[in-house]
Amino acid sequence: MHLTRRQIPLFLMVVSAMFLFATSLFAEEGEWKHTGTGTRVKTVVFVDVNVYKISHFMKQVPEAKSKRAVIDADVDKKFQWTMLRDVDHEKVVSTLREAFALNGYSDSGKINKFVSAFSAELKENAKVTIAYDAAKKATTVSVGGGGSATVEGAEFMKAVWSIWLGKIDQPKLGDALVSKL
Repeated sequence: MHLTRRQIPLFLMVVSAMFLFATSLFAEEGEWKHTGTGTRVKTVVFVDVNVYKISHFMKQVPEAKSKRAVIDADVDKKFQWTMLRDVDHEKVVSTLREAFALNGYSDSGKINKFVSAFSAELKENAKVTIAYDAAKKATTVSVGGGGSATVEGAEFMKAVWSIWLGKIDQPKLGDALVSKL
């Protein structure tokens, strides 16, 4: 390719615009810090069954590198699940309710609103995102093939994050979700 003197500025401008466009596409994702990934396992009659893969991301990581610090961090953060098998929505809802209770959270109005997003069977490869917006003090759950719900309050966010990083029947999962802090 041979450029004339008059074409060089135009060429540089086009290349610069392409670079800015490309970097803007990836800027938001680059702001998220991946803190870890794990797999939720359910044991059924001595057999371990993989239920979903879950990853955790934060916009700002806490100074203390602990699960408690991640739970308490009032920053933008999110969980992303990918279902590894089909699971009936009633099973997901009852499991979430049990996890809230195990971690001492009992605001049934907020729990009901949150679990209402799980309105249909979760199919293999379905995506679930649970995101906390620190500016709005709101937790939003979006369920692929289901619905979505937004629940206000930093205390509710801490209750949700405690499901995976607090008291849990699979402590190694919580450890995996903060392993990259």
